[in-house]
Amino acid sequence: MLTANVFLATMLYAGLGIVIFIVSFVLVDKLTPGELWREIIERKNLAVALLAGAVAIGISNIIAAAVHG
Repeated sequence: MLTANVFLATMLYAGLGIVIFIVSFVLVDKLTPGELWREIIERKNLAVALLAGAVAIGISNIIAAAVHG
């Protein structure tokens, strides 16, 4: 049975995970030499896009493991 407390806790953890993901991805973007989005969007650099995707998956896995316990 889904109670209001369970629903609110789920939304809180989901929101917290999204915020942590955004902050950590922006941090990775700032630490990466060059302009990450310009390389991906304007120059169509597939290697940088794959790197950004791999970083996003890695960060997501770490956050999911931390939230799940």
